[in-house]
Amino acid sequence: MGTTQLDTVPEPKYWHLRTVLSEALDSEFSVGEILPNERDLAARFGVARATLRQALEQLELEGRLQRRRGVGTTVAPPRMGVDVGSEQHAWPGAAGDAWRSVDCTVAVPPAAVADILEVGHEEQVHTVRRSRVTHGQPVAAELLYVPASSVPALSGIDAASGAARARAVLRELQRLSLETQDRAVELGSARADDAKELDRLPGAPVLVVTTRFYAEGRIAAVSAATYRADTCRLTFGDTGGVEIHHDPERRAS
Repeated sequence: MGTTQLDTVPEPKYWHLRTVLSEALDSEFSVGEILPNERDLAARFGVARATLRQALEQLELEGRLQRRRGVGTTVAPPRMGVDVGSEQHAWPGAAGDAWRSVDCTVAVPPAAVADILEVGHEEQVHTVRRSRVTHGQPVAAELLYVPASSVPALSGIDAASGAARARAVLRELQRLSLETQDRAVELGSARADDAKELDRLPGAPVLVVTTRFYAEGRIAAVSAATYRADTCRLTFGDTGGVEIHHDPERRAS
């Protein structure tokens, strides 16, 4: 990353610096590489550290950089595309599903989820926790709520909890004929447990994708997936699922 003086640039210094840094990220750095410290970068570009921080914060907002606790500022992987316009449907855990089962418990779901599933507010459901990783970094966490009525043949002999139990619930769920599914997306803030799993600070911006799965004329399961807003973007199409977009010539928009 060469030395560039920005004193004569007519546009805001931080914005021009953001452009220079973005070009350098594409040509000189690889995913996961740690940037030089702020003092060295500020000296190299002849700007105040406050200006540098503005540029770095903008690039982080655009998903080009990640600030990792105990590591520093690193080059972010390409953003994941969260497909919200798919015409193809599949149960969680079906072939090609890139999510990893982490755990499964039986617990009372949030009241809003209970209302969607049309179960009592004190009724326990299977809660499957799954995670999504790309380029070795966590990018999404999911809670899948499955009422007992959707998996009536689930054997008590199976593991009571853990990843094995989660996989057993998903297998039984797939015995139902999936009729359709719909998704809703909203911007939210990371809760403490999600923030820890996603390596973010509590309150960091996230995309929350709620998916309702229909079978036998009712909602058979509800998924609440939390995606890191700095590493994900919404896509609209008919490819299905969640896609990883690898584009070495990508520019932040």
